[in-house]
Amino acid sequence: QVQLVESGGGLVQPGGSLRLSCAASGVSIRLTAMAWYRQAPGKQRELVAGISSGGRTNYADSVEGRFTISRDTAKNTIYLQMNSLKPEDTAVYYCKPLVGPYWGQGTQVTVSS
Repeated sequence: QVQLVESGGGLVQPGGSLRLSCAASGVSIRLTAMAWYRQAPGKQRELVAGISSGGRTNYADSVEGRFTISRDTAKNTIYLQMNSLKPEDTAVYYCKPLVGPYWGQGTQVTVSS
């Protein structure tokens, strides 16, 4: 059974930083491509960043240069370091394997002054 538990969200001022974590069980992040998605109010869920089983990363244009996806295979956890946050980054953030219908509960990120 795949379980994904996101944490680290919160309220931050524009220009601030947050680090999200996603603890995975039932799936090996060392063998599986993983991704962070987000969904803002009234908008469709979008892919933010991905990391392949080989460690290659890719990012949405809107976060390139500001966000960094990484992983700790010993902890079976992936991370999303978010810097220079903007109000438009406000959303619920989810992690998931790129393949399969598995979603966590998400973590809310709010960027506001």
